Amino acid sequence: MIKRLLPILALMMATQTHAQTWQETVDAARGQTVYWHAWGGDPRTNSYIDWVDAQMQARFGIAVEHVPLTDTAEAVTRVLSERAAGQNTGGAVDLIWINGPNFLAMKEQDLLFGPFVQRLPNARFVDLSPDAPASVDFTVPVDGLEAPWRLAKFVFIHDSARVPNPPHSMGELLDWARDNPGRFTHPDPANFMGASFLKQALISLVDTPAILQNPVSEADYAALTAPLWAWYDALRPLMWREGETFPENESIQARLLNDGEIDITMSFDPSYAAAAINLGLLPDTARVFVPEGGTLGNISFVAIPYNAAHVDGAQVVADFLLSPEAQAHMQNIDNLGAFSVLDPALMDAEAAAFFADLPQSPALPELADLGPTLLEPHASWMTAIAEDWAARYAR
Repeated sequence: MIKRLLPILALMMATQTHAQTWQETVDAARGQTVYWHAWGGDPRTNSYIDWVDAQMQARFGIAVEHVPLTDTAEAVTRVLSERAAGQNTGGAVDLIWINGPNFLAMKEQDLLFGPFVQRLPNARFVDLSPDAPASVDFTVPVDGLEAPWRLAKFVFIHDSARVPNPPHSMGELLDWARDNPGRFTHPDPANFMGASFLKQALISLVDTPAILQNPVSEADYAALTAPLWAWYDALRPLMWREGETFPENESIQARLLNDGEIDITMSFDPSYAAAAINLGLLPDTARVFVPEGGTLGNISFVAIPYNAAHVDGAQVVADFLLSPEAQAHMQNIDNLGAFSVLDPALMDAEAAAFFADLPQSPALPELADLGPTLLEPHASWMTAIAEDWAARYAR
């Protein structure tokens, strides 16, 4: 019964809130504390969220409390537990930095508030046309249920002093590993970055990448992933510690590169190398490279659970994250360095001025250097290959 009522309840909440003017939403949000559940493994992102908190308190009287996650599923589980207990209002999670698989799960189970994105004033700076990246998350239509806040694109990072000519395909990576055993690894695929590496390999090795836009089919899975596992079986014994153990996340892998234990790391942030050099986390010779043909790319989103206690505050935070000032502060490599989701063609002179004279770095690639952006596979593929990898290789 509760599950049948959830879509009606969510629609009632959305309609009631959307009937307000935006100023009424801002006024209602004053004094609220928005509990933003977001991955806590990146110090630069954590610092950016602290900055957002300071700005929201000063401008709107809203506090932003970062609830660090090791896995986005933790927040989803919390919302599911509350629903099971009948807590359909006053939930503990107000805002989630959400990824594709968890967005799909929450959307399918009617666990999201909205649609709300189109009513955010700063959404006017974002391309929200049906086929635009901000309207699709891992092939799943967003339908206004999550707001974009940062661009992500998979890149490799090498120490150019030790690897002046990095490999530019998955086949070349295997050849390079044969010549340089023990100098490459990837994060554990239980972590998003490790699973992203496997996805990048899969989309590069499969004969028909377009089929990955469909949900995983049990009938086709073995044949489609056979080239991936054959390639990986050859690569694994050539990796750091012979592929018997893996860094927990990308931050630990970057430390291995900085310490000289490996020569290549990876990130879903093209500006990571430049920002990490400034923080002393990577050598000055770290540079970004991408395989020929391009790499996976997507947009990071925030979503509001259907039972969030502070829906008004969460919307005001989501809107501030889309402001030109916040986006430019984020893109500054002295701060976070993540690429903006705003469309330059939609920004007026006042908005564009925030992006003038941002710091540059030899380690910061131009957008043209990053090659084509490959479509993310359907969210079910990341889950399937991560589970398959664990069954094949985890100890």
